[in-house]
Amino acid sequence: MEYRSIEVNGGSLVYAEYEGKKGVIIGVHGLTGNSKQLHYYAELLKDEYRFISVDLRGRGSSSAATEDTCIEQHTQDIISLIDALNIQNPILMGYSMGGFIMANVASKRDDVKGVVLLDGAATCTDHQRQIVEPSLGRISKHYKTAEAYLEEIKKIYSNLGVVWNEHMESVGRYEIAQVDGHWENKSDETKIRQDFQSFYDYKPAEVFERVECPVLLVHSTGDIGSMPALFLAESYIETQQYAKNIHKITTDSNHYTLVFEERSDVNPTIKAFINKL
Repeated sequence: MEYRSIEVNGGSLVYAEYEGKKGVIIGVHGLTGNSKQLHYYAELLKDEYRFISVDLRGRGSSSAATEDTCIEQHTQDIISLIDALNIQNPILMGYSMGGFIMANVASKRDDVKGVVLLDGAATCTDHQRQIVEPSLGRISKHYKTAEAYLEEIKKIYSNLGVVWNEHMESVGRYEIAQVDGHWENKSDETKIRQDFQSFYDYKPAEVFERVECPVLLVHSTGDIGSMPALFLAESYIETQQYAKNIHKITTDSNHYTLVFEERSDVNPTIKAFINKL
């Protein structure tokens, strides 16, 4: 795996690239994540497929988020990345917010072979707001050391049911930087909240009625610590109603363990779906 950078739409996108020859899969992470969030799926599919996992603007090592940051802006960045890398017939994978983005990309291109939605591209209500917004304040906090940041997110993820390991530590270290003698998350909380607000402008019916390719929806139904699943069954009613060729599976993982654990329960279905495209 190598990290590369490309200029698109006036900024740079950094992406992790895993080698493979059968086709190209482009992956996009969730709201506060980065390219490392899709590590286990990249490991599952690499060698057979070229896997490109992107840091969206405002995350990881990509450029800062733009003033008008939103799902649509990120969509245009991914479209420009596909064109700039001259990728033909991409397969798209999106986790959480990445699912919203990748479904949107598929609605605007006729060359997408298929889309894998890892618990994303749903209708949002106050249910999601109550779960997500309380956790966003950590992004603006300052820490004396990198280890202090890691200790805090270790507690946060443990409360979400995620087992801390070397990979989780690498994710944590990748998302912080030293600034003026302290450590902080590379993201801007205001911009992250702006991206989250754009979830509520997203209309699955309008998006999926324009998606022609096959779609695999992976729905995580597990509780998030003491909280219920982020997306409930009713969250996906419009997604399933308007997508022309969609297959849905459920998993007892929660929204976070879906990506921060190796999911032997969903991996065979994902591989079978992609291999049939």
